[in-house]
Amino acid sequence: MIEKMLKTSWHTMEANEVIASLNADINTGITHAEAENRLKKYGHNQLEEKERVSPLLIFFGQFNNFIVWILIAAAITSGVMKEWIDALAIIAIVIINAIIGFIQEYRAERSLEALQKMSAPFSKVLRNGEVSSIPSRDIVPGDIVLLEAGDYVPADGRLCISFGLRTQEASLTGESTSINKSVEPLHNPSLPIGDRKNMVFMGTSVTSGKGTCVIVSTGMQTELGKIAGLIQAAGKEETPLQRRLEAFGKKLVYLCLGIVVIVFLLEIWRKDPILEAFLISVSLAVAAIPEGLPAIVTIALALGVQRMVKRHVLIRKLPAVETLGSTTVICSDKTGTLTQNEMTVKKIFANNKMIDVSGTGYTPEGDFTHNGIPLSEIDRQALRKTLEIGVLCNNAYLKREDTTWKVIGDPTEGALLTAAAKVNVCKENFEKDYLLVSEIPFDSERKKMSTIRKTPDSTLLVYEKGAPDVILKDCTKIYTDGGIRDLTKDDIKTVLNATCEMAEAALRVLGVAFKSPGHNIANPISDAVEKDMVFTGLLAMIDPPRPEVKDAVAVCNKACIRTVMITGDHKNTAKAIGEELGLLKKNFMAIDGMELDKLSDDDLEKEAPKIGVYARVSAEHKLRIVKAWKKHNQVVAMTGDGVNDAPAIKEANIGISMGITGTDVTKEASDMVITDDNFASIVAAVEEGRGIYDNIRKSIHYLLSCNAGEILTMLFASIFNLPIPLFPIQILWINIATDGLPALALGVDTVDPNIMNRPARRSTEQIIDRSLGKLILFQGFLIAFSTIFAYLYILYYTSSVEPGYLYYWFKNELIPCCLGGTLKSDLDRSRTVAFCVMVISQLFHSFNCRNAKHSLFQIGPFTNKKLLLATGLSLAMQVAIVYIPYSEGIFKVTPLGLQDWIIVFGFSSLTFFVMEIIKCFLRKR
Repeated sequence: MIEKMLKTSWHTMEANEVIASLNADINTGITHAEAENRLKKYGHNQLEEKERVSPLLIFFGQFNNFIVWILIAAAITSGVMKEWIDALAIIAIVIINAIIGFIQEYRAERSLEALQKMSAPFSKVLRNGEVSSIPSRDIVPGDIVLLEAGDYVPADGRLCISFGLRTQEASLTGESTSINKSVEPLHNPSLPIGDRKNMVFMGTSVTSGKGTCVIVSTGMQTELGKIAGLIQAAGKEETPLQRRLEAFGKKLVYLCLGIVVIVFLLEIWRKDPILEAFLISVSLAVAAIPEGLPAIVTIALALGVQRMVKRHVLIRKLPAVETLGSTTVICSDKTGTLTQNEMTVKKIFANNKMIDVSGTGYTPEGDFTHNGIPLSEIDRQALRKTLEIGVLCNNAYLKREDTTWKVIGDPTEGALLTAAAKVNVCKENFEKDYLLVSEIPFDSERKKMSTIRKTPDSTLLVYEKGAPDVILKDCTKIYTDGGIRDLTKDDIKTVLNATCEMAEAALRVLGVAFKSPGHNIANPISDAVEKDMVFTGLLAMIDPPRPEVKDAVAVCNKACIRTVMITGDHKNTAKAIGEELGLLKKNFMAIDGMELDKLSDDDLEKEAPKIGVYARVSAEHKLRIVKAWKKHNQVVAMTGDGVNDAPAIKEANIGISMGITGTDVTKEASDMVITDDNFASIVAAVEEGRGIYDNIRKSIHYLLSCNAGEILTMLFASIFNLPIPLFPIQILWINIATDGLPALALGVDTVDPNIMNRPARRSTEQIIDRSLGKLILFQGFLIAFSTIFAYLYILYYTSSVEPGYLYYWFKNELIPCCLGGTLKSDLDRSRTVAFCVMVISQLFHSFNCRNAKHSLFQIGPFTNKKLLLATGLSLAMQVAIVYIPYSEGIFKVTPLGLQDWIIVFGFSSLTFFVMEIIKCFLRKR
């Protein structure tokens, strides 16, 4: 039965046929008993809520990462080897990372929890011949629902009675203007939702008029429910950063395994004990893996999230920050995202002159000019007369709530009230003097509405507004130059030309007229009331773009990010907005839903780069568009506020919903929420995302080059048969002292001011490319060279070794057998110096990693105070373990003298100064 109902094209049937097929009665409704039976059969009228993710699952989800798995394996190995300090340190890092990620995701999920119902809490229905107010969730198919202005539509219904009924369906269809409803059947079964004039839909609202409908679908069977189903069906893939880190982690592990094998074989070749050789190899493997990387990435993203909250962006998933930074295409909904979702009168034609109106939205502030010049008194009188008609032939209300102006009723009528308020024409005041006698409501066939009002002296006046051509047919006179005269053919031609001019600019045009006070109105409800009218003027309006959006789109263009408009509005309107915002440059075209239906998925994939504006599209169309761009290997961001945007938002690489106008369905499907509904905030988020990725890359660069220095130091010591310069516990301490605070400080470095002047990263780009990989190896070699050279310098030059022995070792043997000879130096002192050089050279090197091209002195040594603090603390920690008595036995160090520290800092600064010289050379090239 349910499947049959879903396949039925209710809008093609007569209203009485629909009622009969649902076993209902327009006069009495269904019985309470029947309603109970149907409730059991069809279920409650509500959307299925997404199953809540338990906090435990959110926490354990933080461990679903390849590098984290390897770290846990390394910790277990260290425990087996009874290296408990190593094992505990690694486990602590893993747990801290998980806690940070859990806190962020848990808070975000709780703040936007579950799929919310968009239905009204109560609805008026006819049951057992009586009108009852019942919870909307208890409505069933066959219920007769009564609707009036201000009501939310509780479920999908076929209209049976309509008196000027208009609904606002922007959240479902994306169309900004309200829809005129009628009861006549429509014969095309494949009509899009926005054109089904005899249907009302769950989640929409009634802006004016009254009506009665029979419910045909409830809950998940409604159009809103179908969209909710699409959201649940849409898969969610990993973000680019997650994929890169996963791939990077695997390569790193393979590299570590290779190093472990090489070092282990070298140690065996040196005839060291197998257990000791294995311990050194595992220590190097632990050193090669940047244990702090997952935590640093998480913390960098979390701190970025905090900064983005200040920029009106709420991140629901940490990796979404970076994904936005790699975005190459933004598919944006028009209504409420690129535009203000507030109809605004922009032009008025009165007294045969085109008058420009300034101001946007519902705030009654603005000026009226003709060709940039203030209006004359006669023109102002004609303007005022035109706006008075717009106010007195109007069912909306303009209200101020705190500092915000809002419209109750139809947005088009609200725009007329706002324009009138700019010349102090207030509806509330006028209605007191001009009492409403009768109203002939707007009808989609008549394309006009009229009101009849009584003046204080009991004179009846008629006010009319509607389609300009229709209004002109009712008029025999025209109001011009402060008086009334006969309407001529030239007047009609002038008015129609003005109408065409405004329509070509994608403005919605209304004509207004009134009946002269001296005309006798015998019957206020007869057709004759709307004859012999006096034409007064034209009012043209549009849902204007947000003022800051054009600049934001320009920034996207400069950043090589393609912005595409996807809207349910009409093609001409969408095209005009697109041209104004710069979305249709370079021969880009605009198409509508019907044209899109003619394209196969393969054709759409080919044509997508050429299309800048999509108009009159459905939720399914938006999904196709996002998928087409993704097939081009683009990182796609989808923005929107209505439930019709939600499936595409879920499908996109990064889904963005509006915080103010966005529906709960859309917010739940999104990765991030713009709390001020400002497209410019999306661009700010892109900039932040790019900066965060750059900083994460700096941290990885720093960690790997430092770890490469440790590995190469131990590898060269094994190759040249030197006593190991660093003990495993020292290697772990180096990772703790240098991998933590400095790497984290690099992760929150200042963002490059030119970051939005460069192209977006390719989605296939490796986190460590070939050039950076070479640089990491070179810098690792410099760190290793500084450490080994300092180690040998202390071991030989500052000891009592005969010079001849040194000459023999360097000149006559490539691989010495052992140190031997008459060495009298303290090996512990040499190792302590090497230990300190390794740590402090890495601290110096952290300043190299701030920028691969520019000198530290160009970008400013004090522009990252966190890095200065981090390196200072790490240095203090290193000095402390050298002199704390109890650390000597743990870390196998010995106190150093002043001369030793001079040597330490001399060798440690070598990497920094070499890189400064190389950067200078590269800049000159």
